[in-house]
Amino acid sequence: MGRSILVTGGAGFIGSHLVDLLLERPDTAVTVLDKLTYAGSRRNLAPHERNPRFRFVLGDVADPGVVEPLVRAADRGVHAAAESFVDRSIEDSKVFVESNVLGTQVVLEACRESDTPLLFVSTDEVYGAGQPEGVFEEDDPLLPRNPYAASKAGADLLCRSYWITYRLAVTIVRGTNTFGPRQHPEKAIPTFIVSALRGRPIPVYGDGSHRREWLYVRDFVRAVATVMDEGEPGGVYNIGGGFELSNLELARRICEAVGAPESLITFVPDRPGHDVRYGLGWERLSALGWRPAVPFSDGLATTVAWYRDNLSWVEEVVSEGRS
Repeated sequence: MGRSILVTGGAGFIGSHLVDLLLERPDTAVTVLDKLTYAGSRRNLAPHERNPRFRFVLGDVADPGVVEPLVRAADRGVHAAAESFVDRSIEDSKVFVESNVLGTQVVLEACRESDTPLLFVSTDEVYGAGQPEGVFEEDDPLLPRNPYAASKAGADLLCRSYWITYRLAVTIVRGTNTFGPRQHPEKAIPTFIVSALRGRPIPVYGDGSHRREWLYVRDFVRAVATVMDEGEPGGVYNIGGGFELSNLELARRICEAVGAPESLITFVPDRPGHDVRYGLGWERLSALGWRPAVPFSDGLATTVAWYRDNLSWVEEVVSEGRS
C-alpha cells in the first residue's frame, strides 16, 4: 500500500478537487475530515463513496480528540479546512478565528506529536492590498486587511513557527483566486454565473475596478500536489499564474458565456476593506515543474456548463447552508 493522506476540509471546493486528484493515484488512500458547514457537502465527494481507498470522517478540526488519531494514521496531511468567505468574516469574525487559527493550531500540534508532515493551504489575501502593478513574493510581509485574511495570516504564521521552533515539516501555499465546478454559490464567479443563468441582477462591488487573478481549480490542486510532493519543508510557495481582469470585465465575460445581457450587471455598495488587487510571483513553484494548463476561457466555459447543468446542486447546497 502506498501513502495515506489526510485532507481537512476535503468536502469543500478546493479540498474535494484535491481528493479527486489524489485518488487518481492508485497507491494513495485519502481520509477526509470535514465539519460540513455551509462550504462543504458530501455531494462533492459522491464519486468516491464506494472507493475502498477513501474514508470520510465528520468532525471539527478544532477538536483534538477527532484530529489526533486521524493525523497519527496518516503519512502526511493537507490542511485545507477554513472559513473562507470575506463577507461573512466581516459580519462575524469569531467563528473565523476559532476555525482558522485554533483549528490550525490543533492540526499542527497533532502533526508535531506524531511527526507527520503537513501542507497548509493559505491565501494571497494575507499579503493585503497590492499595488496597481507588480506582484507579491513569498518573503513579503503579511498585512491582512479583513478578518478572514487576518485569521489566515495567523494560521500561516503558526505554521512558520512550528517549522522554526519544532522543525515540523510544514509547507505553505498561498493561492490566487480559484474557480471551477462545485464552488459554493456565494463566491464571485458562481454568483455571477447563476445570476446570469436565471436572468437576475449580477452584483458587482463598487465600480467594478477591483482586479483579481483567476486560476482554474484543476491547475490549483495540481500546484498543491506538486508542493506536497516536491516542496522543501519550511518552504512557502505562491500559487499564481492566473488570468487577471477586473470584476466588471469578469461579469461581462460571464454574460457573454451564458448568453445573458450585460444590462443585468448591477453595481452594489463596496464592502469594507476591499483590496483592489493582489498579484503573485510564482517562480518558486515554477522551479518545481508546475505550469498552469487550462486557459481561462476554457475553464470558464467548463464552469458555466457545469452550473447550467447543476442548478439543482446550487439549490441543495444553499438549502444545506441555511439549515
